[in-house]
Amino acid sequence: MRVVMVTAPEIKAARRLARLALEAKLAACVNLIPGVESHYWWEGKIDSGREILMVLKTSIGKVKALEKLILAKHPYDTPEFVVLEITGGSRRYLDWIAGL
Repeated sequence: MRVVMVTAPEIKAARRLARLALEAKLAACVNLIPGVESHYWWEGKIDSGREILMVLKTSIGKVKALEKLILAKHPYDTPEFVVLEITGGSRRYLDWIAGL
């Protein structure tokens, strides 16, 4: 199983991306965490902004298709798409993700 982190510029975009991922059955669950303050390098300077952090739970076999969907539909030119391996957790919850 994998956790994928994606940031979005505002809640409407995050909800749209979450819905697309869920409808395509590429994520079992998407959490939207508003009010994230991001600081980053962009186009040669330090910048900052408020974003929505999306936390998507999926299986390893769906990561590539999920990445393709997010990159195609995201409003940013270079969206965050970071994949983290789940090394443990509730067996029942992990089985639920796997059963998607």
